[in-house]
Amino acid sequence: MSGRVFHAVTLGCKINQYETEAVREAWLARGWREAADPAEASVLLINSCAVTARAVADVRQAVARMHRAAPQGRIVVTGCAAQVLREDMAALPGVADVVGQQTKVALLRYDPEKGAAGAHDGEGSDELSATDAAFPAFRIDGFTRSRPVLKVQDGCSHRCTYCIVPLARGAARSRDPREALAEARRLLDAGFRELIVSGVNLRQYGRDLPGGGPDFWDLLAFLERELAPQWAGRARLRISSLEPGQLGERALDVLAESRLVAPQLHLSLQSGSPGVLRRMGRGHYRPEPLLDFTRDLAEVWPLFGLGADILTGFPGETDAEFGETLDFVGALPLTYAHVFPYSRRPGTPAAVMDGQLPQEVKKRRAAELRGAVAVKKATFLHRLLNEPHLLVAPEGARGVKGVCEYYAECRFTGGRRPTAQAGQGGEQAGPGDLVAVRPLGVERDGLLVEAV
Repeated sequence: MSGRVFHAVTLGCKINQYETEAVREAWLARGWREAADPAEASVLLINSCAVTARAVADVRQAVARMHRAAPQGRIVVTGCAAQVLREDMAALPGVADVVGQQTKVALLRYDPEKGAAGAHDGEGSDELSATDAAFPAFRIDGFTRSRPVLKVQDGCSHRCTYCIVPLARGAARSRDPREALAEARRLLDAGFRELIVSGVNLRQYGRDLPGGGPDFWDLLAFLERELAPQWAGRARLRISSLEPGQLGERALDVLAESRLVAPQLHLSLQSGSPGVLRRMGRGHYRPEPLLDFTRDLAEVWPLFGLGADILTGFPGETDAEFGETLDFVGALPLTYAHVFPYSRRPGTPAAVMDGQLPQEVKKRRAAELRGAVAVKKATFLHRLLNEPHLLVAPEGARGVKGVCEYYAECRFTGGRRPTAQAGQGGEQAGPGDLVAVRPLGVERDGLLVEAV
C-alpha cells in the first residue's frame, strides 16, 4: 500500500473542520490520494477536540476505530487533545505521531516516512512551526461540506476559568482582512453560497494586528463592501459565534446595513447568572443588556434565529443561580441552544474550585434547560410556516436536508435532492447552492419543505 493514501476524521468545532480541509488540500496537491474507507489508508488523520471529557472520549474511540479498520495504518492525532494530552494520545494503540494544535500547521508538509519531525523539514519550516507569533498559514480553495468555514481568528487570550482552549490553541491571533477576503472570493467563485465566518473568539479579532487593527464588526463591514456588489441576493455570510459583550450600537449598524449576513446569531452566553459569570471569568458582560439588544435587533431583522451556548452545573452554582439562568433563557427570544453540563478540564482553575456539583445535578439542570429551549424552538418553527419561502443550503452527499437562513434544519419532501433554481436548466443543485423552498410542516426538530 502506498504511504500517500490518507483518511481524515474531524472532531469538534468548525475551526477544526477548516484546518482539516486545509491539510487535506495540501496533501492532495502534493500527490496524495484520499480514501473514503479507512481500511484503504496508510495514514489516518484524527483532528481532535478536548473541550469536554466527552470530546476526549470521542478521540479515544476514533483512534480505536481507525486502528481496527487499518491495523497497519499510521494514525496521526492532531488538534487540541494532542496539545494538552500529548502523552495520553501517544500511548493509544496504533498512534504513530502526535502533532499538537499549536504546531498543526506543520502537517501541511507532513512526510509519513519521516513522521511528525519531518513535517518541519525544508524551506519555510520556521514559519510553519510558529505557535503564537502569527496567524497560522492555513488556506482553503474548497470544502467537503456545502457550507465552508471562513476562518478569520484563532486562539484566545481571555482564559475563562473553565476553558481549556487557551491552553490548547494559544493566544488570540487575527487574519489579515485582505487574506480573508481573498479566500471568501475563492470559495464563492468555486460555487459555494454560504460562508461561515468563524473564529475561536471573534471578540478578540484585530487586537493583535498592527495599530490595534480593525475589530470584528470592521472586518464584517469590509467583507460586505467588497462582496455585496457581486453577491448580494446570491450568497450569504453566517456569523459562527459571538460574545454578548460584542453586541451594541456598532453591531446593530453593521447588521442593519448588511445585504449578505444571514439573519441569525449564535451567542457564547454560558450563564444567565452574574455571579456564575464572574466565577467563570466572564464578568466583562452582564446578561441583561442582551434583552435590550434583541429588542433593537428585531427592528433590524423582524424575523431572526438566535442560538446560545449554555454551561450549567458550574462549581458553586446554587439553585438560585440556576434559576437566574432558567429565567433568563425564558426571557430571551432563543430559537435553539446548545446546553452542556460543566465538565472538569485538567489545568483550568475551575477544575480545583470548591463546590463541585454531583453529576446527577448537572444532568438534571441541563435537561431542564433543554426542555425550556425545546418549547421556544417549536414555537419558532411553527412561526416559519408563515413564511412564503426560505433559502436552504442542501447538505450531505444526497442533499436531502439543509439549513435555511434562520438556521432551522429543513428536510426536502420525498427525500430527493432538489433541482436548481428556475432559469438554470433544471439541473441538479450544486453542493453549495441556495435553494428556494416552501415550508410545509414541522417534523421532529425541523421543517419539511419543498423546492419552489
